[in-house]
Amino acid sequence: MSQGAFFNTSQVCIASKRIYVHESIYQPFLQALVNAAQGLKVGDSNEPGTMLGPVQNSMQYEKVKTFFKDTKDHGYKFALGSGDVPETKGYFVQPTIIDNPPDDSMIVQEEPFGPIVPVQSYSNIDEVIRRANDTKVGLGASIFGTDPQKLQDVASKIESGSVWINSYPSPGPQGQFGGVKESGIGTEFGTLGILAYANAKSIHTFKN
Repeated sequence: MSQGAFFNTSQVCIASKRIYVHESIYQPFLQALVNAAQGLKVGDSNEPGTMLGPVQNSMQYEKVKTFFKDTKDHGYKFALGSGDVPETKGYFVQPTIIDNPPDDSMIVQEEPFGPIVPVQSYSNIDEVIRRANDTKVGLGASIFGTDPQKLQDVASKIESGSVWINSYPSPGPQGQFGGVKESGIGTEFGTLGILAYANAKSIHTFKN
């Protein structure tokens, strides 16, 4: 899950932006995620062991910092990291995890495109599906579980262009890739993606 949230310093359109965990396993999951994220080395890509590089540019770096400030100003809990982004020689941001912020918080409602992610608890499937769909975007989603039928049922109800079951977001050329809502128009990959490069012709014949 840490790779889904933080790979490429979270600068990926399908990076996990919100993580929902059932209340029965919330605390152990949160601790496991913190442990995994702590092991991700941030720094120059030329340094051995580096997993996360810098935010791409100064404008985006400043935008990412607003999520830290808003979270700190509202008193939300940092499971990993803090509300202050240390100044370094480069736009580096350490992986940061927010512990159960409210649904209307900035970190839940908006996309930071940086390595800060909220983890929220839920109590039942219908509730979490509603909360997951309560967004203006819908590009990718991941769901995890052990009941194949229930996983398929949840996947069918998620308002997203792609859903990965028991995997972090991992698009491939064999499946259509596109979004719903404000996540774009059109499709890449798969049969529909190939047809997007074809020229369609309509021939209309009418009887005399």
